[in-house]
Amino acid sequence: MQFAAVLFRRTLEVFTMTLITFLALIVILAVIFRYSGYSLVWYDEVASVMLAWITYYGAALAAVRRSHLSFSGVLLALPLTLRKIVFLMGEAIVIAMFATMAWAGWFVLQIMGGETLISLPWVGLQFTQSVIPVGCALFVIGQLLSLPEAWQRMVTALDVETEEMNHEIAKAQKSDAPFNERAA
Repeated sequence: MQFAAVLFRRTLEVFTMTLITFLALIVILAVIFRYSGYSLVWYDEVASVMLAWITYYGAALAAVRRSHLSFSGVLLALPLTLRKIVFLMGEAIVIAMFATMAWAGWFVLQIMGGETLISLPWVGLQFTQSVIPVGCALFVIGQLLSLPEAWQRMVTALDVETEEMNHEIAKAQKSDAPFNERAA
């Protein structure tokens, strides 16, 4: 399961970074063309679609990394039995919400039929808006793949933020060690 989560995360990282890179290149290209007096008619529409794609695929990446908004301090303050119940309820609500959004997004895609972008009539809206059901489904997959590790952290009361701070402090102390030895 951990291999699948790592592979999923790496794939989303590469895909999301590729989207960000292409968006940056398109923006730079649009500025150059606009400055030269030859504006790209498709820039605004394509850039907004790409931003939506980055948002949805980035959210799926945040899910598998468990980097989205959480209140772990509140959760970890609860007694273990109640903590388990609240954790499972929270996971069920998040998964149900994104599954519902995926279904609704799929339903909307069916309605769009043969509609296209205004500036690029050869690009269908079903393609550009497919990010909604696909991104929501990827979010659910990311949530499920990261669930065992999140469960273990919750049961052992490990707070991700505290763990990251302790890691950075240890790293800083290790890098200061040669300086501290010379000062002594």
